[in-house]
Amino acid sequence: MKIISPEFETTFYSLLFTLLLIAIAFGVAQIFLPNEISIGVEKYIFIWLVWDALIHFILEGPFVYMSIFGRTVATSSGPLAELWKEYGKADSRWLIAEPTVVSIEIPTFIICGPLALFVLWALIYDHPSRHPAQMFLCTCELYGGWMTWVPEILSGANALATHNPLYFWVYMVLFNGLWVLVPTLLLSHSWVELVKGAQLLKRQKENPKFKSQ
Repeated sequence: MKIISPEFETTFYSLLFTLLLIAIAFGVAQIFLPNEISIGVEKYIFIWLVWDALIHFILEGPFVYMSIFGRTVATSSGPLAELWKEYGKADSRWLIAEPTVVSIEIPTFIICGPLALFVLWALIYDHPSRHPAQMFLCTCELYGGWMTWVPEILSGANALATHNPLYFWVYMVLFNGLWVLVPTLLLSHSWVELVKGAQLLKRQKENPKFKSQ
């Protein structure tokens, strides 16, 4: 006897896979984060960046492959194809290799995935390039989200399953909203840190004897 109804089976495993990636992100943080930054805000930024990189490489990379050179998600097979078909129930553009979506996902996969890894490295080693890179990553993701959703909404949202609470509130609003909320917060975080650094440098120039506490 099956516990899960066949019509919700793919939904269940898709959400379970997402939770698995979050668990992996927590595990990576436990292994690689130095003790001095293994608690507090930096820890959760690290976990987000790991999850972000996993999404770009494990999910968006295969989507790009399944959506170029005549291929589509709808005609592809395999576990990841089934996952994207499940998401395609919320937004049918992802099933048919819609040009705008694919053209956004290609640089997102190629640029944002490696950039997330770079920010992770810079965070671990407290490298001065961390916050400029983090701001660039967040800007790219916010722009990608804007160009993915706003043109579709302005044209009538015909591809979106707004009538289904699961597909609309969980797949579209929750999952995509995270890539608006978190990058916005991280962008603000990096802005504050860079301003602090600039203020410190200014004080040192104005008073050569000044030392940060």
